[in-house]
This record gives sequence, structure tokens and C-alpha cells, in this order.
Amino acid sequence: MARLVRLSATGTFQVFIGMASWIGLVRIISSFGSNAVAGYTFGLRVILFALLPSWGMANAAATMVGQALGAGNPDRAERAVWQAGFYNMIFLGIVGLCFIFFAPQIIWFYTDVPDVAKYGVDCLRIVAYGFLFYAYGMVLGQSFNGAGDTWTPTVINLFVFWLWEIPLAYILGVQLGWGPRGVFIAMTIAFSTLALVSGAVFRLGRWKGKTV
Repeated sequence: MARLVRLSATGTFQVFIGMASWIGLVRIISSFGSNAVAGYTFGLRVILFALLPSWGMANAAATMVGQALGAGNPDRAERAVWQAGFYNMIFLGIVGLCFIFFAPQIIWFYTDVPDVAKYGVDCLRIVAYGFLFYAYGMVLGQSFNGAGDTWTPTVINLFVFWLWEIPLAYILGVQLGWGPRGVFIAMTIAFSTLALVSGAVFRLGRWKGKTV
């Protein structure tokens, strides 16, 4: 029972860190006016909806990791993770291309106000460039959870989203004067950083020795 509470509490905190960072970005974007906030909100809604199938694939990878480790076959677990990441990359790559080429048409479903739509279009297009990396980042993060190592992705999320993404968004958007576009670029960089850091830690293989 104690293990169940510990794992669930860490997992909840892990999700909270990632979700709360979106609110932190809203605070920065709000300094550019209501149109920027509205455009960001519309773009974020589309992005989160598009990521739902990817979360399903990431959770499936976590299940496969737990199953393989339970069977005493960590190599099979590792192969499953990289394969799931590749499939997720193909899916999000296609979604990203749709966002890049059809962002105006997609945002049109939410608003036809030009001053709002331009921010929504920028959000979709710029964030989409990080989808190829984020595809792997999502799978790798959930794979740690599947192995019972919930603290590793929690620490990575804390670093990437709070100690890297939000300060970078403030620097690019406010201090350098790039506006909302700077915030969107920071999001893309954070997605890429998440994948690179998670991949580097995953290759160390310490998760293979975890027991639940």
C-alpha cells in the first residue's frame, strides 16, 4: 500500500509540473494583451487534442516496459520503447506538417478575428516544429514510469518546464522583444530539450534495475 501511495503521489506531482507550466506561460503571454492570450489558448487547445493519441501510445510503451521487466527481459523493454517512440514520431510528424501547412484553416474554426488568429497560427506552426522531438520525449517519460522510476521524469519535467522553458520564454518574449513568438519558440526548444535529456538518461539504463 505504501508503494502504491508513493508511486501515485510522485506521478501526480509529475503531471502537475507539466500542466502548471502552461499556466506560467499564460502569465508571460498576458503581458502582450488579450489577443495574444486568446490566440495562445486556441492554439493550445488544438495541440493538446492532437497529443491525446500520442499519450495513448506513450502509456502503451510504459505497459510494455513493465511487462518486459517483470519477465526479466530489460532488452525487450528497451527495444519496445524505441519502437514506440519511432511510431509516435511518425504520427506527430504528420500532425505537425498539418499544423504547419493548414494552421490558418484550423484556427479559423475557433476565431475569425485577424488579431487573434495570427497568434494562434504562430502557436501551431512554431510548436509543431518540436513535435518530432516531443514524440520521443513523451514515450521515454512514460517508460520510466512503467519501470517504476517515477522520480526521474518528475525531475526532468521540473528542470525542462520550470527552470528552462519559463525563464527562456521570458527572455525571448519580453527581454529580447520577440513577443508571443518568443514564447512559442521557447516551448519548441523545451520539447526538444525534454527528448534529448530523457533519451540521455534512458540510455544510462538505471531504470532497468528498478523494482516496484
